[in-house]
Amino acid sequence: MARADLHRPKLGLLLVAAVATCLGAAVFTLPRDGAPLPAVARYAMEVAIPKWHTTEPVNEIVYGTRGFDTFGETFLLLAAVVGVVVISRSKERRRTVLLEDVLASEEQLGLRGGRARGGQKSPESAAAEQEERADDSAGPPREPHSRVGSREPERATAMTVVVRGGIRAVAPVLAVAGIYLAAWGYSPGGGFPAGAVLTGVVLLAYVAYGHRAVSRIVRRNTLENLEMLGAAAIIGLEVAGLVLKGSFSANVLPLGQVQTIRSGGLLQAFSASELIEVSTGLTLVIFAFLSMGSDWTEEESHDDEHGRGR
Repeated sequence: MARADLHRPKLGLLLVAAVATCLGAAVFTLPRDGAPLPAVARYAMEVAIPKWHTTEPVNEIVYGTRGFDTFGETFLLLAAVVGVVVISRSKERRRTVLLEDVLASEEQLGLRGGRARGGQKSPESAAAEQEERADDSAGPPREPHSRVGSREPERATAMTVVVRGGIRAVAPVLAVAGIYLAAWGYSPGGGFPAGAVLTGVVLLAYVAYGHRAVSRIVRRNTLENLEMLGAAAIIGLEVAGLVLKGSFSANVLPLGQVQTIRSGGLLQAFSASELIEVSTGLTLVIFAFLSMGSDWTEEESHDDEHGRGR
């Protein structure tokens, strides 16, 4: 494909105009101040203070009235995190030598007419077999040969003093704001947006101080255990309502005074558990992508470069 084909200003302007039209229509069709409330919003406002001791109906809907939906959405995120972590894992050291690479190289040599006569192994395959046995008997496995988009592992170094100073000033403010979103039941927010904010703080620290500094804190095994702990807490809270009150996501915790950190009962506990699950899950996904390797060989990469050059 020619490079000029990638630049289509008319199509870009058309897409921008279409998006602007949709946003404008959405803004102008919003309900006005005197419009009647929908049934769900009216119900949430009627039960928020008497039933949950919270003045924030949005949190009551998300973690109370439709807590089952939020439960499902949270575990969809958990499934996505598990999928990304499994796919991005590097090769693990085997207890036995299966020699797939050696057999594959012999088959490739045979297809190219390079197989040794008399059924004997070619020198290349014998050398590959010895190398695989040596790698298996050696210490810990080596890192993947290449990273996505680069020939070397992603090991970002620290940024300039200006960037580090700016992020050092912004990160504590964002961290406090994220925790505040999940802690106080009468403020709109909750564990999901708060977890995203805390993940942004970790990512800013990575940008400012580099991989070596952040890797001391961002440890995959620890984050996976914390994520499972948050998920288990959510399951326990929701199932407890079904067992004790006969309704999934029913409140089984004592309600605190209105506009305090203990107001909301189950709402607050659900939000705090989701904060742990979401923040650790998103952090795992981001750093899984940053450290994801590939199993491409030198020969395949060389062929791809020639193919693109054609």
